[in-house]
Amino acid sequence: MTIRGDTPVRILIAEDDLTSRTLLVSLLEKAGHEVIETRDGMEAWRILQMPDAPRLAILDWMMPEMDGIDVVRKVRGLRTELPTFIIMLTCRDTKADLIHALDNGADDYLVKPFDAGELRARMGVGIRIIRLQDALLQSREDMAYQATHDPLTGLPNRRAILEHLERERERCIRNGEMLAIGMCDVDRFKIINDTHGHQTGDEVLCGIAHLLRESVRSYDAVGRLGGEEFLIVAAMPVGADPWQLFDKLRQQLCRTPIVTRAGALPVTLSIGACAADRDSSLDEMLGLADEALYQAKSEGRNRTVCKTGALGNLDDTSP
Repeated sequence: MTIRGDTPVRILIAEDDLTSRTLLVSLLEKAGHEVIETRDGMEAWRILQMPDAPRLAILDWMMPEMDGIDVVRKVRGLRTELPTFIIMLTCRDTKADLIHALDNGADDYLVKPFDAGELRARMGVGIRIIRLQDALLQSREDMAYQATHDPLTGLPNRRAILEHLERERERCIRNGEMLAIGMCDVDRFKIINDTHGHQTGDEVLCGIAHLLRESVRSYDAVGRLGGEEFLIVAAMPVGADPWQLFDKLRQQLCRTPIVTRAGALPVTLSIGACAADRDSSLDEMLGLADEALYQAKSEGRNRTVCKTGALGNLDDTSP
């Protein structure tokens, strides 16, 4: 769980002394935090292994079953992108004890008896670090998403859909399936841009992307190649007719006007499809699909043409 703004933090308190534990719970709950409490190290270790483990823990050094240092060592051995911030709580107050706790993975150190001000200050440090961790993780996730997705439509971008195509090609070869692709081009898109403006053109592209995403099967993939071109990747049983799949999709989209600031615009697609055999390379598949798309455009647009490497032209259709 990530922490945002002033969101209360889930905090684990592992302390076998009832008086100390009760005081900690009272102070933290008054500050608005959610507190989980336990009196032994083994239970603390169990809680901190959970997928939704508390992001901050206060562990007593000396506890039954497993001491705080052992718990810290085990927690630091976990593979996680959101590590728990751990404050070691103890009566030990020598510099050697402090160094030992920090060397074994504790993030901070609180000596008994403590006052509310010191607890609040150390908690503040922990929460700031947790929020920085969250911001860093979110930044990494955003960068990963931006590297693989088209910023306008939210679909996988050219690189991502072609990488998916290559993985699907290898999987279909292993499983004895047929792989088909459909290269889709929005008909007369330049006229839409020239007549209604580029913002309306962007709305058309987003609308087409949404319809494609909603219309394909759950195990198919759709990406934007660039401009007004999209690519559909579809695994099929050997002997199935990819033309039927893609032309049915084309007809569905042609019956659905795209809602834009300029009103509901009728939009058609031309689709160049390709069915690959096990010897077809990625470049050969894309070349055949591009050739089929060119043929569909040349024959009047708003139609589907399908080719295979071994069999050549399979079929085409007019609306």
